[in-house]
Amino acid sequence: MSENERAMKPEDLTRLFVERANAGDAAGIAALYEEDAVMAYPPGSRTVGRAAIRELWEKVLAQGPHFEPEQLLPTLLSGDLALTSTPPRDGSGARAQVVRRQPDGSWLRVLDQPEFNPPTPPTAPTE
Repeated sequence: MSENERAMKPEDLTRLFVERANAGDAAGIAALYEEDAVMAYPPGSRTVGRAAIRELWEKVLAQGPHFEPEQLLPTLLSGDLALTSTPPRDGSGARAQVVRRQPDGSWLRVLDQPEFNPPTPPTAPTE
């Protein structure tokens, strides 16, 4: 992996994330995001901006997690915006990112929802 490798198609971001996370490279992960990107993590909160995303990943990666590549779902593309997504390996919920083409032709994440679970059906009231 080259530290300077850029995502030249939206789908590259997922691969680069896994490579950099497994290398313990929080700065490399943060470089996959636009300067003012928003990540819906930790669950129930938001992390805003590349610097905050880097700080968050420094804490997460300090725990030594290992990430496995996940199968990409078809990318939805509209001009310089794209929606990428993957189903987690454990079959729970989904992951989705809005990414934007940069002036140099590379792609960066703008919005990242790294995990969300399908809604649970309402329960019937008990009598």
